[in-house]
Amino acid sequence: MINYDIIKRPIISEKTNIQKEKSNQVTFEVDPRANRIEVQRAVEKIFNVKVADIHTMHVRGKYKRRGRILGKRRNWKKAIVKLMPGERIEFFEGA
Repeated sequence: MINYDIIKRPIISEKTNIQKEKSNQVTFEVDPRANRIEVQRAVEKIFNVKVADIHTMHVRGKYKRRGRILGKRRNWKKAIVKLMPGERIEFFEGA
């Protein structure tokens, strides 16, 4: 797989912003077939940083309903990447 196929998008929320400030961790949505080593190599190549640790997890889609219609959101895989001290990834610089 190509690096840009492994890393799909960053997850930006209140929780991930707190993790980024306090523990130097960044969260990404990744390809469900990718393992930790592939995710680590992709992050290091794309963002030019050193990775200290990676935690991956499968997030199950929630069931939602609109009236009588029952639907389900998709399942996806999340990776929490801890960077080495002194390393940073900025998604919105100057915003």
